[in-house]
Amino acid sequence: MPVLPGRGPRRRELYIAMRRLIETGLARPGAKLPTTRDLAKRLGLSRAAAVAAFEMLVADGFVEARIGAGTFVAAQVPKVSERAASQPGQVSASPALPCELGVASIDGKTMRVFRGLLSRNLAQPGPEHFRYGDPRGGNKLREAIAAYLRAARGVRCDAEQIVVTTGTMHGLDLVVRTVFKPGDVAWIEDPCYPLARATLEAAGAKLIGVPVDGEGIDAAGGENLGGGGRLVYVTPSHQFPLGVTMTMRRRLALIDWADRNDAWIIEDDYDSEFRFSGPPLTALQGMDGAGRVVYLGTFSKVLFPGIRIGYAVLPEALLDRVLRLRTLSDRQPPSLVQGAAADFLNDGHFAAHLRRARRRVQAARDEFVTALRDHCDGMLDFAVPEHGLHLVAALAASAGDRDLVRSLLAEGVGARALSPMYVDAPARQGLVLGFSGFEPDVLTSAARRIGDVLGDVLKAGAPIRS
Repeated sequence: MPVLPGRGPRRRELYIAMRRLIETGLARPGAKLPTTRDLAKRLGLSRAAAVAAFEMLVADGFVEARIGAGTFVAAQVPKVSERAASQPGQVSASPALPCELGVASIDGKTMRVFRGLLSRNLAQPGPEHFRYGDPRGGNKLREAIAAYLRAARGVRCDAEQIVVTTGTMHGLDLVVRTVFKPGDVAWIEDPCYPLARATLEAAGAKLIGVPVDGEGIDAAGGENLGGGGRLVYVTPSHQFPLGVTMTMRRRLALIDWADRNDAWIIEDDYDSEFRFSGPPLTALQGMDGAGRVVYLGTFSKVLFPGIRIGYAVLPEALLDRVLRLRTLSDRQPPSLVQGAAADFLNDGHFAAHLRRARRRVQAARDEFVTALRDHCDGMLDFAVPEHGLHLVAALAASAGDRDLVRSLLAEGVGARALSPMYVDAPARQGLVLGFSGFEPDVLTSAARRIGDVLGDVLKAGAPIRS
C-alpha cells in the first residue's frame, strides 16, 4: 500500500506511488490491485481521485482493467532499480518517500525571497555574468560564507581560502584527486557515509575503516589497524550515520596524528546548523594550528539540494593545486545563483530562514519519535537525536535490515539499512530514518507502517535475513 504526502494533487500522487511499486517489481506482473473504493478509504482520498489515478495507469500501460475481475498489473512493464526509483526525480518529479534522507525543510517565505533575489540579479545583471571569473567563485559569496563560518562555526578562514562547489562530494572529489594517487591509504569512519567511501574507492584508495564509538573516531585505533594514511574523512560534529559527536580529546589526537604523518583531515560538516540543544559546536578546522584540515560544507541541507552550492575551506598548501584542477574540470561555479545566495546571506534572510527551519525540523523529530514509540515499542531501540536530520534505530541481532528495508519500501517507506554502511567492523543491524521535510501526518503514518512490518516479522516467528 503506498503512502501519500499530506498535500498535493491526490490523483497524481497516487498514480506516482502506484507506478513506483510497479516499476520496481514490488507489484508483480499479473498481481491484482486493490479496488479504487478500498484505496480511497484506506488512504483518505476521494474515490474519484482513485479512479482517475487508475485511469492514468491504464492509459500508460502499467495496469489492465478486466471487466468483472478487477485491475491487474500489466504483463510487460518497464523496470527500474529500487535505488533509482527511490530517489526523487529519477523516474518522474515524484515526491520523496517518508523517512528518506536528504529531504530539505523549506517554506514558502524562503522560496518567495529567493525567487525575488534571483529576479533582482537577472534584472540588474553585473559584469560577472558575461565573462569567465575566479575558479573559486564570486568574491561576494565567498566573503559572505567566510563571515558566516567564522561567526557560527569557529572556522578560521578568509574569502581567499574558500572554493565554491556544487556540494560536499564535489569538494571531496577535488581534494582527493589533488592529494591522492592510486594505492594510497585513506582512513574512513566505520560505519561511514557511503558516497564518501565510493569517492575514495574511485580514486584507488586503500581504505581502512576505523571504528566509531561514543567519542567518535579514534586516531590511535587507526594507527593500530594500519599505521599512517594519506588522509582521513570524518564527520566530527554529527557522525554519519551514528550521530555521535567527536570529543575534544579525540579531535586533538586526530589533528596531532595528521601533523605527525603529513596527512590531511577532510571534515564534512554537512548538517551542523541543525543542533537542537546546547551551544553550537566549534569546527575541527578551528582547532587546527598546523593547516592540515580541509573543511567542507553545503547549503543543500539547510536550504535545498537544487541550489547546488557547497564550499571547501582549503589550507594554503592545497589551494593552488585544487584551483588548477577546478579550472580544468568545470572552470567556475554559476554566477547567477551565487549572486542570489550572497544576497540571501548578507541581507539577513539566511538567519531568519534557519530559525524557522530549525523549529520545523525539531517539531518533525518530536512527532516522529512519539509515533515510533507508539507504534514500534519494543521492536526498535533508538535515542532521541539532539542534532541533525535523521535517527538510527537498532534492530534485534536476528533481524536483517536489508530485507526489512525492501519490505518497508513496498509499504511506501524510504528507510535505509545501517549494516551496508560498515567497512570492516562487525555490522550492526538497524534503520537510518530521515524526518526532515515531511508533514507530521506523513511521519505518523510511516511510523505505523514500520510497526506493522516489524510486527508481521515477529508474528511469523522467523527473522528477516539479510
